[in-house]
Amino acid sequence: MDETGFPQEGASAPDMTSNAATGSHNQDGAYRVLARKYRPKTFEDLVGQEPMVQTLENAFDTGRIAQAWMLTGVRGVGKTTTARILARGLNYEVPGEADKPTVKLTQEGTHCRAIMEGRHVDVIEMDAASHTGINDIREIIDAARYRPATARYKVYIIDEVHMLSNAAFNGLLKTLEEPPEHVKFIFATTEIRKVPITVLSRCQRFDLRRIEQSKLIGLLRRISDAEGIQISDDALMLIARAGEGSARDSLSLLDQAMAHGSGAIEAEDLRNMLGLADRARVIDLFGHLMAGGIEEALNELQAQYEVGADPAVVLTDLADFTHLVTRMKVAPKSADEASVTEAERARGREFAEKISVRLLSRAWQILLKGVQEVQAASKPLAAADMVLVRLAYAADLPDPGDLMAQIKNGQNPLGGTTPSSAGGAAPSGGGGQAMAVGMPHSSSGGPGGGPTMQSGGRPQLSAIQGGMPDPQTAPQTEIRPEAPPQPAYNLRNLQDCVALASEKGDIPFKVAIRRQMRLVKFEPGKIEIQPTEDAPADIAGEFGRKLTEWTGQRWFVVVSRNQGRPTLHEEEEANQQQLLSDAKSHPTVAALLAQFPGAKVVDVKVQATEEDEAAMADPILSDPLLNEALGEDEDD
Repeated sequence: MDETGFPQEGASAPDMTSNAATGSHNQDGAYRVLARKYRPKTFEDLVGQEPMVQTLENAFDTGRIAQAWMLTGVRGVGKTTTARILARGLNYEVPGEADKPTVKLTQEGTHCRAIMEGRHVDVIEMDAASHTGINDIREIIDAARYRPATARYKVYIIDEVHMLSNAAFNGLLKTLEEPPEHVKFIFATTEIRKVPITVLSRCQRFDLRRIEQSKLIGLLRRISDAEGIQISDDALMLIARAGEGSARDSLSLLDQAMAHGSGAIEAEDLRNMLGLADRARVIDLFGHLMAGGIEEALNELQAQYEVGADPAVVLTDLADFTHLVTRMKVAPKSADEASVTEAERARGREFAEKISVRLLSRAWQILLKGVQEVQAASKPLAAADMVLVRLAYAADLPDPGDLMAQIKNGQNPLGGTTPSSAGGAAPSGGGGQAMAVGMPHSSSGGPGGGPTMQSGGRPQLSAIQGGMPDPQTAPQTEIRPEAPPQPAYNLRNLQDCVALASEKGDIPFKVAIRRQMRLVKFEPGKIEIQPTEDAPADIAGEFGRKLTEWTGQRWFVVVSRNQGRPTLHEEEEANQQQLLSDAKSHPTVAALLAQFPGAKVVDVKVQATEEDEAAMADPILSDPLLNEALGEDEDD
């Protein structure tokens, strides 16, 4: 096996020495996609999952074999394939050589081919997406009592296990906890949070990681050479990036590229096929935006759109490059990664030296929001244009910290004395930002006609330069510090959030707060919750977004691993049950129930006394401190 994790010639994977001649066709002439043809068959073939393989190897060597495993990860990282390889290792048998479970599958055993092809009688695969009910699980429970027909273990592989119903999960618990010695369970899922904790606690969990780009590129290169396909390194890098750590996605793209390129694949072919933008042109676009060149940026976006680039993909690539520049600024060694091209490395370092982290962070936030806007817009190109305009103008905004410092010093931030040359290089400041850049604006000047033009034809972008607008051209409006606004809503607990949701008319989310959130910690601006099993996966993010939108303040809602309090609905039910219990134990109620057989208490309502109603009507009488003082006077 080479450093990419893909087997060399002679390994148990398909023999690559003959692939160039035979192509990807079966003996009957049917075409097999690359993701199936080069599916791993041994633990050594798995790419990027070394920690899991090491754990299983140690467990098999010491005889500490669990009764159930839970495999989780994003799509295409090999969950189902790993489950089959694990079933093969459990039932590995070579007459006269191997007769116990092992991860060293050096040659094909008695049961190996049938297991890997999914047709072994003792290795039962079930798709939980189409078999979700208790009846399907009951069949497994009934069949588990019988010993395997030919293999060592009877193995049940349940894919997408999170799709099982609650009744099916509950029906599986007993057998899963104490299965017969000859039964093993292997579960696979992409939504681990939807699997009940009662099931997870009975399994050994393995999180299959995304495959690193360098390993994906090596894997794709091996397969391309085996298929006799000429493909450039830049094209392989584009496929690995688009695959996002998924081997299956990357091989599917390679399959498509082979059909598109007809034997020779270049990076330009991939960009046309996937609607990607040229990486070098994305870097040029980034440079125009950071220099405030709105006209040049819009022309560049239009040119990329005309050759087939998707506006949303262009903005995504801009965000990726912004992230890369930020990493180069705070962690310079990240530029040496294999997935970074030479153009990205050279120009990224140049931008990292000149642009501050605050400006990069602002650009990242605008692009992240802009991608969502473009994807939802009816006219994506127009929406992308507006995002670029917003981003270029944001580079011209002064830093809030500098504004506050000048206000505290009694200076006018729009009419100060900070020098700024007209059209030339401005003094560097704020982290070595010495870019002499400009932004096209309307030629009209003054407060009513946009920014005033300088002699160079563009106003200075003082946010990048570290200075302030030119005092000769900036409006002389006096800015007075204002007291920070008081929060409109004083949220102290989940009950307040429920009331706010009711006030905003969001009844579904009001129900979600009451029934799907267990409070762990509540602080101003930050809430820690433990979602219930039936809560949506993004309930925390949606909760924070709604609170921020409703209150005008930033709220962070995070999922905590700590045990939370019961939900508001559960607390109300518990209180109601306590009231019912107290009512039944009351002598009068007990006598009535005894007098009328079959009668029962179904509800309890607490009525306020006349004193309570008077106190509620009069705020003075409802003050406990005042009542205490009055009581003391009467005693005196």
